[in-house]
Amino acid sequence: MFPKYDVIVVGAGHAGCEAAAAAANMGSKVLLITMDMTKIAQMSCNPAMGGVAKGQIVREIDALGGYSGIVSDKTMIQFRMLNRSKGAAMWSPRCQSDRMRFSEEWRLYLETLPNLDFWQEMVTGILVKDKRVYGVRTALGVEIEGKTVVLTNGTFLNGVIHIGEKNFGGGRVGEKAAKGLTEQLISLGFEAGRMKTGTPPRVDGRTIDYSRTEEQKGDEPPGKFSFLDTPPLTKQRSCFITYTNPQVHAVLQTGFDKSPMFTGRIQGVGPRYCPSIEDKINRFSERERHQIFIEPEGWNTIEVYVNGFSTSLPEDVQYKALRLIPGFENVKMFRPGYAIEYDYFPPTQLKPTLETKLIQNLFFAGQINGTTGYEEAACQGLVAGINAHQNAHEKEPFILKRSEAYIGVLIDDLINKGTDEPYRMFTSRAEYRILLRQDNADMRLTQKGYNLGLASQERLDRLKDKQAKIAQLQKEIFAGKIEPENINRFLESMGSTPIREKTTWVNLLRRPEIDFATLSKAIPALRELLAKVPAEVAEQVEIAIKYESYIEKEQKMAEKISQLENLKIPANFDYSKIQAISTEGRQKLQKFRPETIGQASRISGVSASDVSVLMVYLGR
Repeated sequence: MFPKYDVIVVGAGHAGCEAAAAAANMGSKVLLITMDMTKIAQMSCNPAMGGVAKGQIVREIDALGGYSGIVSDKTMIQFRMLNRSKGAAMWSPRCQSDRMRFSEEWRLYLETLPNLDFWQEMVTGILVKDKRVYGVRTALGVEIEGKTVVLTNGTFLNGVIHIGEKNFGGGRVGEKAAKGLTEQLISLGFEAGRMKTGTPPRVDGRTIDYSRTEEQKGDEPPGKFSFLDTPPLTKQRSCFITYTNPQVHAVLQTGFDKSPMFTGRIQGVGPRYCPSIEDKINRFSERERHQIFIEPEGWNTIEVYVNGFSTSLPEDVQYKALRLIPGFENVKMFRPGYAIEYDYFPPTQLKPTLETKLIQNLFFAGQINGTTGYEEAACQGLVAGINAHQNAHEKEPFILKRSEAYIGVLIDDLINKGTDEPYRMFTSRAEYRILLRQDNADMRLTQKGYNLGLASQERLDRLKDKQAKIAQLQKEIFAGKIEPENINRFLESMGSTPIREKTTWVNLLRRPEIDFATLSKAIPALRELLAKVPAEVAEQVEIAIKYESYIEKEQKMAEKISQLENLKIPANFDYSKIQAISTEGRQKLQKFRPETIGQASRISGVSASDVSVLMVYLGR
């Protein structure tokens, strides 16, 4: 009935879609298996993509040749660049998405891929022989063979949904949980755990009094994610902000004795940085209000997402509390918020390629690895899909360093440090964040994607054109000079120190209070130069000038650390022979079996002296 596939992807969430698309576009014969074909790339939680550090990930996925950025651009209803008041390393793109169109657009893209087949059913097990996966088994007992398998099961593995004292099995509301896989993986020697996440109620937007809320408009002009020529957003929908109050908190507290979180019925650990509303008022009891974001779910729907009100309290308590929020006095609820508990597998059991250490050609991506967020899942899916293809065709593995991408930081954190709570990406996790900006993701990664056969020729051509324009603009900017009498009046108006002798434009641009926009008003020749190039080119040159010393410092640090990444440790290395390494360090090294000295140095419990001893022992 089925041919033998190169890559079988289990699950069609954000990780599964990117994995299947990547492998298919690289030339593998791919099967994507999902329990419901109508839920492909479903936005299970908030209708948005990007955000702090997450937006950088979406741009990296796009630069490599993935689809998340393109789909986001085609289905967004609002765009904002967050953290503009901070340094360029912190700028993070975010969009509100049309939930229904996002899922539809993803499915339409996948259906255009000739190498990709679909099958709708539950996968209950994998086929394994001699510690090598060779396919999957479904609930109907169908066995499908594949050279590699990518598991992207999301919150479906033995998922349990909690609303107050009620609980029932499910991967999402209205969808059944996946059974059988966890038990088999444990029997094969994998370690498993439980995690929890939650979602807020959805409400009828027609019943909200927006006059009692604060409007939050999108950027003008709006930006986008993809480096390709995706259509610009011509109109936007506003979001709105309101706040809870002591009356809301008092009503919520009446349900605490029925809360699955506080009564111990939920054993899994929830996301620290996206807590439920009951967790917020319990942990931050001194605060009289918490911010609530009112987010429309699309262009043509009245459904609204109540961001900041994630909860698993009884539905009647949720409803009473909602109606005490300003603007929500007459609100109608579509469905209550809920918590979901699910199985995950600690990611220290993975290689940097996201292949499991125990079973060859088996890959994990997404929430099965303990992460939270569409963007974190999608980038793992992309890397797993790439490496599943590479394995199936006996090619070199694809691994991104911490200095090359946020994706590299995320995977390195997971496999070396593990996580006992849902992992979310932040700019603070990246030690090279000035290098890993959202604006230069194509400069960092598109050539790599092209070399893999994933990024298109069009992407590479656009990159080369951009690089040429940057080089030319830099040459002309660095050559520009100005006399004191032509600039001092302007400098004084800016509160900037006047110059005493002829100076370069670059010296003026290095001042924090001066940028291209302001300086070009005073220097017509600069204004003419900037008018000839795309905004993204001018932005790259301006950042390079303003952050030159910081960028050089991080590049030197990255080069120094990369030397450790190139020092390989033999796969069968026996750490028990080195008594000079601490007992904890020896145990951790034996358990995690790092592939390089660099990885070893980032394992919790392995000290700097342990690494030095290891390097000496390896003759380095």
